[in-house]
Amino acid sequence: MPTVPDFAKRLLLGRALSSASQHEQLLRKRIALPIFASDALSSVAYAPQEIMLALAAGGLVMYHYTPWIAAAVVVILLTVVASYRQNVRAYQSGGGDFEVATTNLGSNWGLLVASALLVDYVMTVAVSVSSGVENLGALLKFLQPHEVLVAIVIVVLLTIGNLRGLKEAGVAFAVPTYLFMFAIVTMLMWGAVRLAFGVDLNAETAHFQVTGNESNVGGFALIFLLLRAFSSGCAALTGVESISNGVPAFRKPKGENAAKTLLALGGVATVMFGGVTALAYATHAKFADPAQGSHLINPSTGREVTDADPVIAQVAHTVFSGFTPGFALVTVMTALILFLAANTAFNGFPVLGSVLAQNRYLPRQLHTRGDRLAFSNGIILLAAAAGVLIYAYDASVTKLIPLYTVGVFVSFTVSQIGMVRHWNRLLRDERDPAQRRRMVVSRSINAFGATLTGIVLLVVLITKFALGAYIVVIAMPVLFAMMRGIRRHYDRVAAELVPSGEDVALPARNHAIVLVSKIHKPTLRALAYAQVTRPSTLEAVTVAVDAEESRRLQEEWDALDTSVPLKILDSPFREVTRPVLEYVKSVRRRSPRDVVTVFIPEYVVGHWWETLLHNQSALRLKGRLLFQPGVMVTSVAWQLHSSDRLKGRAERAAPGASRRPPRPPRDRDGTVSGAGIVSDRD
Repeated sequence: MPTVPDFAKRLLLGRALSSASQHEQLLRKRIALPIFASDALSSVAYAPQEIMLALAAGGLVMYHYTPWIAAAVVVILLTVVASYRQNVRAYQSGGGDFEVATTNLGSNWGLLVASALLVDYVMTVAVSVSSGVENLGALLKFLQPHEVLVAIVIVVLLTIGNLRGLKEAGVAFAVPTYLFMFAIVTMLMWGAVRLAFGVDLNAETAHFQVTGNESNVGGFALIFLLLRAFSSGCAALTGVESISNGVPAFRKPKGENAAKTLLALGGVATVMFGGVTALAYATHAKFADPAQGSHLINPSTGREVTDADPVIAQVAHTVFSGFTPGFALVTVMTALILFLAANTAFNGFPVLGSVLAQNRYLPRQLHTRGDRLAFSNGIILLAAAAGVLIYAYDASVTKLIPLYTVGVFVSFTVSQIGMVRHWNRLLRDERDPAQRRRMVVSRSINAFGATLTGIVLLVVLITKFALGAYIVVIAMPVLFAMMRGIRRHYDRVAAELVPSGEDVALPARNHAIVLVSKIHKPTLRALAYAQVTRPSTLEAVTVAVDAEESRRLQEEWDALDTSVPLKILDSPFREVTRPVLEYVKSVRRRSPRDVVTVFIPEYVVGHWWETLLHNQSALRLKGRLLFQPGVMVTSVAWQLHSSDRLKGRAERAAPGASRRPPRPPRDRDGTVSGAGIVSDRD
């Protein structure tokens, strides 16, 4: 009969899937697009706003640079899409930028990329969910005082959805993503039609004044302000790299399907980002934030406006003026796509974590698939980290954005440099002219992408360092050092466990010790079991905490008429653990080649609260004995009646046990079937 936790788990996540069902979770392109592209598509909700927000620090006159900044961002976006189309065709294992960098530049560069991506995935969830709540608050004003709570609830719901499995998550997320695309394209088309017919479209903030702390800037200050606006707009590129990490989730041919999905992503994202920015500029929408050095003033009252709606909500309200359902559709779908944009990270982070764990850079638990064939531990870890960020920064997009994009442009740049070396290596051996021409073109695309993204990375670091990017700059080396430390630990353990001649030598004798607290059934069972193992010597040991009790125990032991002697250890300070440890050590010192086996009687209970009442001394002693060389510890179980209710219960699958994928099949000659298959067991 299932327990309450098991029932709740099945209700939330669904029935467990066998490893043989993994192929059923692969995705068609029309499902893969909303899963992996929602992050990049959702950036239209905040990237244009971030450009305007950065420019507002220089005053209203700086808004004239908005189209040029947006055009530069589009160029970078298309370049990155073209570059990653080469990546997904060449590397299809799911390692993405990490695999490209490790294979072509070395493990340290791969770890640098991995640390950057892990940070950026967490930022993606925090920024996307916070921005979604902010946009939803434009329609449902009562949510605004509770934005942090709502954001954390959304993260929990996304976590549950992804724990149910990739295929079900994809179907659930495809509908709102396509509805968002429909809503934005409809808004762009209707706005263009109204402008073409001469309708005067003015946003609700069109008549407001914008004042900045850096007004009348010129020279280097002007260039720095424009670069900061450009780096803010580059948030539109986040999420492009997720497809390279999710190639294994595509149906065959995986690389080609991933490349086509990337092309579709680039086209749709360009149209939507460019269109929203153009409409915001044409409708004279304004946005400011005192924390970013800009102020929005209502000239009719002379007061500062601090609760202006997000730019995309202002554009929708203006374009669909008088038609509330249109405004509601855009606002709700924008909020939903921002929530689902976090799903891109929920797919990329666990896969990358699994690859890193398989390479022994992260704990092995991250390589384990859950009941629904998702990397459950990675999903939960990502949700927890994002929840902490949302809480720490009050779900504020303007506070979180400066931390954004640094990690993703590190991975962009290093990955493209790695791809250039990849093509150089292949060109040295390729003789077919057609193949060489294709490789040269691919190398040129990747080289151009590396140059451009490298420049953007420098711009982002310089312009956003003081605004919060320094936190990411610190976090990445910390993650890098942690992963190197984990790898050293696993390597050291593996080296210690390599069999050698002396490790398999049989001990000279086995000295058995049965621990006795009182004479009862568990003690007698432990004694009988120890005798059955036929040790070289066998004795019972007890600790004299109370002299009178020890005297009675000796009398009861003598009455048993057993051949096993009882040794009473003195304990002036009423300790149990230390006298036993000292005695075991003394036995080892007398015969270093002998092994000492300690038999500990333990109760098996059926309720969690009974565990608190029994076995505490045994657990402490066992924990200390495990660190003694040449000492074996054997628990002899005695089942109390309360444990009867658990008999016959279905065994839970432990992490890393039955959930692991099966070992790869072998051919008749003993070789592994299928090139490139690697067992997940180290």
